[in-house]
Amino acid sequence: MSSKVSELLAIMARLRAADGCPWDRRQSFASIAPYTIEEAYEVADAIERGDMGDLKDELGDLLFQVVFHSQIARETGEFDFEDVAAAICGKLTRRHPHVFGDQGPLSIAEQGAAWEDIKAAERAATDPSAMQNVPTALPALVRAYKLSKRAARVGFDFEHAGQCAEKVEEELAEVRAAWRDSTDASAPSGESAQIFEEIGDLLFAAANLARKLDVDAEAALRAANAKFERRFRAMESLAAQRGSVFAELDLAAQESLWQAVKRGE
Repeated sequence: MSSKVSELLAIMARLRAADGCPWDRRQSFASIAPYTIEEAYEVADAIERGDMGDLKDELGDLLFQVVFHSQIARETGEFDFEDVAAAICGKLTRRHPHVFGDQGPLSIAEQGAAWEDIKAAERAATDPSAMQNVPTALPALVRAYKLSKRAARVGFDFEHAGQCAEKVEEELAEVRAAWRDSTDASAPSGESAQIFEEIGDLLFAAANLARKLDVDAEAALRAANAKFERRFRAMESLAAQRGSVFAELDLAAQESLWQAVKRGE
């Protein structure tokens, strides 16, 4: 083990010692799980920004989270950092028989298919369901992608993307119908719940369409969010340049600014 990894493990043990940091000593797997997720997002953010210095720091923060969980587990006798490293080493070796075994070379496509087959076999050893072990804590779009991908592996899938698009249109029509019903004075009180459900179905169908088109739905939505924020900030700036306060403009004037920003990109 490298000297710096050993130093990091020693620092973590010291923080959790009886005379260590009160905050660190009080933490549990559950209490630091949100920080682990947050650090993973900060790694992704640094990558998107192309900031290598920040990426180095964020990877360190994420590694600290792994060490933190490992130290808590070590204290309860469950496992330690060495066990975590051994587990991933075993998994990578097992899932790359074309590299570490006697299986011949594979193309990238063949490698991807073999990887999924090996993972499916591992999951089947504990739970035969194709839906087994899709983490509920995943972002909803990512989980929708994984659930539909799992279903597709066992044949439950549309034949082509056009059918997925039709499903999106169908779900949108159902949202509209539920919304129309909710505006009816005689509509039952449960209509808002119906809209909630139909919106969920629409989003799931959209994520499934993205999968069928080989588009990362989560990345696509992040890009759309970034584009909207960029254009909105540009509208505010343009309004200020013209001597106006954006929030005080009527919708028609705001829309005019939006179109101007779009034309300028």
